[in-house]
Amino acid sequence: MKLQQTWQSPIAPGLSLYQATVGDRETYPALDGSRQADIAIIGGGYTGLQAAYTLAKAGVDVVLIDANRFGDGASGRNGGQLGTGQRWWPEEMEETLGYERSKALFDLAERAKQHLLDFAREHAIDIDFIPGQMNVAHKRSYVRSYAENARIAAERYDYPHAHFMDEAETRERLGSQRYYGGVRDMGTGHIHPLKLLVGLARVAKAAGAALFEMTSATAIRKSGGATVIETSAGTITADRVLIACNGHIGDLEPITASHVMPIRSFIGATAPLDRYPDILPGGEAVADSRFVVRYFRKSIDGRLLFGGREAYTSDNPRDITQHIRRQIAEIYPALNEIEITHAWGGTVGITMPRQLFVRDVMPGVTSIGGYSGHGVMLSNYCGRLYAESVLGRPGELDLFKALDIPPFPGGRRMRSPLLFLALTWFALRDRF
Repeated sequence: MKLQQTWQSPIAPGLSLYQATVGDRETYPALDGSRQADIAIIGGGYTGLQAAYTLAKAGVDVVLIDANRFGDGASGRNGGQLGTGQRWWPEEMEETLGYERSKALFDLAERAKQHLLDFAREHAIDIDFIPGQMNVAHKRSYVRSYAENARIAAERYDYPHAHFMDEAETRERLGSQRYYGGVRDMGTGHIHPLKLLVGLARVAKAAGAALFEMTSATAIRKSGGATVIETSAGTITADRVLIACNGHIGDLEPITASHVMPIRSFIGATAPLDRYPDILPGGEAVADSRFVVRYFRKSIDGRLLFGGREAYTSDNPRDITQHIRRQIAEIYPALNEIEITHAWGGTVGITMPRQLFVRDVMPGVTSIGGYSGHGVMLSNYCGRLYAESVLGRPGELDLFKALDIPPFPGGRRMRSPLLFLALTWFALRDRF
């Protein structure tokens, strides 16, 4: 990744702040030869590693492979915000699914949030958790819906942790005049995502999971009652397979590829904001009301982490730093010349309705992905839910399997161009 730089950075271009601050990061071997397992997992992000841990802890022979290093995908490069509920607001879910299903999915997300925090605490994974998130309106006409969201969450969804902020409170808590109102949610927060990922891999290995990095899956086929994964270094034969590739599915499995589309999202980290105490004085994370969301927060050492640049191809744009600095300056004009010490990108998997895709794509093969920017807590929990479903325990994964997730239109050739046109249109609506 080559960046156009107007600043001198001691950090290699494309290196994330997370990589620079994660500390020890264990490496795992590549697969060398063929092997058998009860369950094979493709993808070493939160979903795959959490499933591997839960299964191995129960005595299952589980093998997990990843084409790169664990954490090089979205799990180790994301914005770090936990959020509350699903990608849609609960009242939006209610319009299409009804109250009962919407409430069940909201409650599932709350259990996912608690599971992540409990897991980190139980296994002594220091995830740099900072409480609080603010969802804010970039247009005055949206403010009423934010007030309704806080009221509905408390009255209909038993969630008392969010309260509506008027314009004055919003501007004081953000240290910015750019937004007109919002919701402050103190029942959630933000984390260092790569620290969680590295700790999760360590715990999965200790539980007995066989973990392999730098091992690409090239094909999946059935052979009798078993499933065979062809890799760059041999085959894995297993009774069951979990595909947990999210936006990195490529051409590996066509059903998943038609439902989960990769987009690139980019983040910049500034130098510490010691001279700007009025910016996010409470330490909360922020996500705004744009369709192409701008999301930002302060790290534990006081840097502004700002995301908002998206690209609807697999390529990296050349102007990450300049573009992010312009967006920062729109919200915080005093930072128009702030040093950006790190800038990086990652691939997010989205679905048409921005809801999770969970499906048995062939006998014994389950695919989970399309977290649509809301995956830090949901992906961990879905890995656990998959493992519990395999172990025969009553589970909640069927709530996601029941969602109607249509494929992207246009077939293999036209999916990406059509997505580009649609999301460009929404980006223009955000602006005008």
